[in-house]
Amino acid sequence: MPRPPIAINNFEVILIEMIQVYNVSMSYKEDIEVLHEINFEVKKGEFVFLVGTSGAGKTTILRLLYRELVPTSGHIVLAGQNLSQISRSQIPYLRRRMGVIFQDFKLLPNKSVQENVALAMKVTGTKRPQIRQQVDQLLHQMSLVHRKDALPEDISGGEQQRVAIARAMANDPVVLLADEPTGNLDPKLSLEIMHLFESFNFRGTTVMVATHDLSLVQQLGKRVIRIEDGRTVED
Repeated sequence: MPRPPIAINNFEVILIEMIQVYNVSMSYKEDIEVLHEINFEVKKGEFVFLVGTSGAGKTTILRLLYRELVPTSGHIVLAGQNLSQISRSQIPYLRRRMGVIFQDFKLLPNKSVQENVALAMKVTGTKRPQIRQQVDQLLHQMSLVHRKDALPEDISGGEQQRVAIARAMANDPVVLLADEPTGNLDPKLSLEIMHLFESFNFRGTTVMVATHDLSLVQQLGKRVIRIEDGRTVED
């Protein structure tokens, strides 16, 4: 069973593990098991690659961590919270502590670049001056200042990817999850995206990237968790 946070003199001590996955299995239908007794832990501030071929179960793991899915069996603890035990009303608050980058970016087509980035902060009730300052800082970091008023359809795939990253980092999340974030990018741009993730990780964000690009993984030299046929086969 997951270990609870430790309390000393009424203060909660944050556990060193940011993500804890215990004997997690997942079946979409009774006879189709996607994950089988997955186990791993990710410490606070780690940068981890989740690798495996298409269909191995990487995206399902990220969806479980994001609480889009609930495991058929087993437990997932993220930042001290057992995701199987939180109520539906608590999910939005959990997600505010997380940054998620989806394969298809999920940018709003009728919103400009700066509006897409700002949206993540607006839903949390952040004050307008703080939103403006944070958006300007992220657009500068992503080299997107000259594109701030453009719509997603008017910018390149690499620029759309950087907008998605900026939006994911807008609320300074404790965990960043990225699902095949370089799938449609050339090797040079893919490496640039990974260096951006490294910069966020250096500031303390725990990073997990699902990818099948082993050459990119080898260049970065980070910890690797390999999933094969829904099982953890290497860590």
